Amino acid sequence: MKLYFLLVRRIPPEPSPVLVDVFELLRRRRFRVDAGIAEETVVQADRVQITHDLYVLKSHTELSLSLAGALDTQGARLLNPHASCIATQNKIVASRRLRAAGVPVPRTWVTGDLDLLRRIAAETPLIVKPYLGHRGAGIHLVRKPSDLRDLSPEDGPIMAQEYVVGQGEDVKLYVVGDNVFAVRKPFSPTSFTVPGRPCAVDSDLRAIALRCGEALGLGLYGLDVMEGAGGPVVVDLNYFPGYKGVPDVAPLIADYIERFAVGEETLEMPPPSLADEVGEPIGRE
Repeated sequence: MKLYFLLVRRIPPEPSPVLVDVFELLRRRRFRVDAGIAEETVVQADRVQITHDLYVLKSHTELSLSLAGALDTQGARLLNPHASCIATQNKIVASRRLRAAGVPVPRTWVTGDLDLLRRIAAETPLIVKPYLGHRGAGIHLVRKPSDLRDLSPEDGPIMAQEYVVGQGEDVKLYVVGDNVFAVRKPFSPTSFTVPGRPCAVDSDLRAIALRCGEALGLGLYGLDVMEGAGGPVVVDLNYFPGYKGVPDVAPLIADYIERFAVGEETLEMPPPSLADEVGEPIGRE
């Protein structure tokens, strides 16, 4: 069987040790493994066609997602499913799905005008972030309304989450099927490049992690958790993360990809669930 991995440019530009091991394990099992970075190729968009048995979406870029979408419309098999990746990448969609599934998430607001957040910022500190962002880019802490003046105006949607005061470290949960791992590390704009410190996963965190996958139809994914005064809160979710700091994870990832490739594992984007709370209509001020 032929597998194709859609990869992202790495910072620094070195191959992921986990992926190197995964590729080697899959090749030993007689899979043909090909890989590429969408931004480093030229393809004729109207002639994109299926050439592999399974495509593994490792990149979060708009071009990779678009090419994966072109393949998906032709019936290509993707891991994770294209619809799941699109919903996960869009933090507005993901936050609503997670809350509806009972996952603890911060209160989240969206707007197109930073000034409209002043009233909310007067009530609670906010984290303002790109609604399509990843790797911690473009995140700003707003402690008071005047801090909004320091932010550059955005052309697109603006997303703001209630700031959750944690314990000085992020808990990053990594999931492979029904296996859940955790590492701890201080948050910084470059923390995604640094391995964390492995730690135990208690039953609450495991349940939260698996519920995230169920809500969005994911099998390989990661989430960032802040441990606030009210308990753990999921502040970010992404598909096929780097699994940095997770010991001996490559064989589990290779096993999962193999099972998916041969049809022993399946995933699909679940229908949206209804939240057990009073909703907020769009347009209410």
